[in-house]
Amino acid sequence: MTIDALDLDIDVARIRRLLDGRWADVRDQARETLRDPVFVPREGLTLDEQRDHIFEQALAISKSDGPKLLFPKEYGGLDEVGGAISGFETQAFGDLSLLVKGGVQWGLFGGTVRNLGTKRHHDRYLEDILSLALPGCFAMTETGHGSDVQSLRTTATYDPATDEFVISTPDDEARKDYIGNAARHGRMAAVFAQLITNDESHGVHAFLVPIRDETGEIQPGVRIEDDGIKAGLNGVDNGRISFDGVRIPRDNLLDRFGTVAADGTYSSSIESENKRFFTMLGALVQGRISISGAAVSAAKKALLIAVRYGDRRRQFKAPDSETEIAVLDYLAHQRVLLPALAKTYALSFAQAELVGELHEVQTECTDDDAARRKLETFAAALKAVSTWHATKTIQDCREACGGAGYLAENQVAGLKADTDVFTTFEGDNTVLLQLVAKTLLTNFQAEFGELDSIGTVRFVAEHVAEVVIERTGARALFQRIVDAIPGTDEDTNLTDRDYQLSLIAFREKHTLEGVARRLKKGFEADEDPFVVFNHAQDHLLLAARAHADARIMEAFAAAVERMEDGDTKVLMSRLADLHALATIEAERAWFLEHNRLTPTRSKAITTAVNDLCHALRPFASDLVEAFGIPDELITAPIARK
Repeated sequence: MTIDALDLDIDVARIRRLLDGRWADVRDQARETLRDPVFVPREGLTLDEQRDHIFEQALAISKSDGPKLLFPKEYGGLDEVGGAISGFETQAFGDLSLLVKGGVQWGLFGGTVRNLGTKRHHDRYLEDILSLALPGCFAMTETGHGSDVQSLRTTATYDPATDEFVISTPDDEARKDYIGNAARHGRMAAVFAQLITNDESHGVHAFLVPIRDETGEIQPGVRIEDDGIKAGLNGVDNGRISFDGVRIPRDNLLDRFGTVAADGTYSSSIESENKRFFTMLGALVQGRISISGAAVSAAKKALLIAVRYGDRRRQFKAPDSETEIAVLDYLAHQRVLLPALAKTYALSFAQAELVGELHEVQTECTDDDAARRKLETFAAALKAVSTWHATKTIQDCREACGGAGYLAENQVAGLKADTDVFTTFEGDNTVLLQLVAKTLLTNFQAEFGELDSIGTVRFVAEHVAEVVIERTGARALFQRIVDAIPGTDEDTNLTDRDYQLSLIAFREKHTLEGVARRLKKGFEADEDPFVVFNHAQDHLLLAARAHADARIMEAFAAAVERMEDGDTKVLMSRLADLHALATIEAERAWFLEHNRLTPTRSKAITTAVNDLCHALRPFASDLVEAFGIPDELITAPIARK
């Protein structure tokens, strides 16, 4: 099939409104804030100067509405979590050190106090956290334990004689590490530690521990080391914190989910330690969602720079012509940038769905465990895919800009350095995808908090039929595409949306059923459950990626369906075609192995991707300008208008 060139009259502002979505006004306010000269990128600063500059910017941000959106109205906030994350995503067009420093202060430290604390904590701390009068840290990760939070070794032992908790770091492997705001500015840390009372451990809880006094002096018993220069984000003062018998009042336990009485008696509304732990972590899911959105924004900024440069940069003359050709007119260049651009749009729409779901869950204060678990699973999947996409896209943009992309002044190298850590903080991506697969296999059941890898294998072995039935009916919007399992029909139009979705949905369904059968078979053969689970990890990760691909494509398709007919909808539909077919093309070996594509059909998909790149090339500039990145933040000489 041949995809014709497009003759369209495109309204860039309309595309921007589509991307900005429900909280467009918040995004516009964030753009206006970032136009202030204090936020203009500065190069050549020393480490101390960078940190001082970012703190100055954070103080300026604290006076805007952005942080207020995360906080309750009674403490000076606006209480609009969906708006807060949307503003955070927009702020990611600026300096990412500022984004991370603010994310630590208001999202992680403030979010921990709000979501894990109770009214007395809110009354005492939230206003000062919001105003930045109390700079804080989020002290979860330890040198020896990152992803395995349940095994953290910092202890908080209750002393009933003094009504205090004693915070201790047993050795260097248990020190809190990579902690933002610790090395220089933080005065208090939300410390995650094993709660011990009456010689019994009750699992990981969060405690508020002062680490500096008001003059900046480190508190007795607290040791802080500077992590020093990192690959990126050097405006953030990351550090290591150790505690040598630091005493804090009993009230400094953030006790929404577990409390300790004066005599040391522990009580919780959630009996299971595992479920209590996962419930506490689930209350902090907005941080993971925020990083997902920030990664997409970073990819947008890199694409804007690379597309502007590709439009302007000329290389080699056409035959019988004295005019050099714009590098973006070459198919090889289009192949690098345009599928990445299409996926960035797809991720934007998926992110908007996720933020909307979080907002509704928090607004309704639902106690529906399954609904929350689905949200957390979607967040984990999207965070992994979005951050990996940003890493790849920014590297591709660097190469697309040639030697110019390697110069710090052109900003792409800085984006590459600053976003590299996104793949491993707020959850290591590989670990997150295992979590996604596990929860898909267990149908988002309330039992999730009880199931380690061994428990997951047993659960699947006992419920595998139910798992498969439940998963195939999990989402109603495109149920028709799951029912119409694709064959290798050579006549189906490749731009038929149901056909595209059916292939992607089939891969999700088949990989999930396949890993369930594999786990069931190993268990029934009386193999060691951990060995069964471990040997299936590649399959688990594949199932999780397939799930993410399906959710993302469905979000893009739904966004196009909602649009009014017109040239802009035609353009967005073609962009969705490119994303769908590029996704299928990238996995064509799998589809060939499973007889869902013939070799001829596989070649046709590659041809269609080429044709779509050619058809969309005239609109590449419109598509990146629609991101609405303030020109004040684009200081790259190669990308200035």
